[in-house]
Amino acid sequence: MQQHEVDFRIIGDDMQFVEVELDPGESAVAEAGSMMYMTPDIEMETIFGDGSGQQRSGVMGALLGAGKRLITGESLFMTVFTNQGARKRQVAFAAPYPGKILALDLQQLGGELVCQKDSFLCAARGVSIGIAFQRKIGVGRFGGEGLFFAGLAGPGRVWLQSLPFSRMADRIYKAAPSAGGKRREGGSILGGIGDLLDGDS
Repeated sequence: MQQHEVDFRIIGDDMQFVEVELDPGESAVAEAGSMMYMTPDIEMETIFGDGSGQQRSGVMGALLGAGKRLITGESLFMTVFTNQGARKRQVAFAAPYPGKILALDLQQLGGELVCQKDSFLCAARGVSIGIAFQRKIGVGRFGGEGLFFAGLAGPGRVWLQSLPFSRMADRIYKAAPSAGGKRREGGSILGGIGDLLDGDS
């Protein structure tokens, strides 16, 4: 499937969202529930898998891919947003928790990227969104990163949430006075925890 090249802008500071601009016929794909708003002529379609065209063919291939997503707690389905109009239209996506949104071009990263599975927000249609396994059980279990990751492949652009919920909760706990942390002041709409939400810096 041809990769869709889309324009975008990231809006906000501590609580960001990305607005993707789609030319006529262009599409973006996202996990269910991440859409914030969309303009007229944008049509939604629920699909089995990621719609990249890079998945295994046949019933067994589809079931295998679905089984991997079930094991990791992900939905079997994704949503494709396509501009069916004659002019440019917009659709916006937001993560369900505060943090920064990172825009990455897979072509500049060698065509593949492995990330935390709850970091994926959306992508241009044509990007393959799969599952990557940590083969060393000890590293996955005791290293704190887990056994399953999102494997992204293709030449297109993806948008990631820089601070997955698990890491945000861990930072809030470590900053709490009862856990030996110290109060941080920040110029943020979230007050004292604002400094904890600026990605992994």
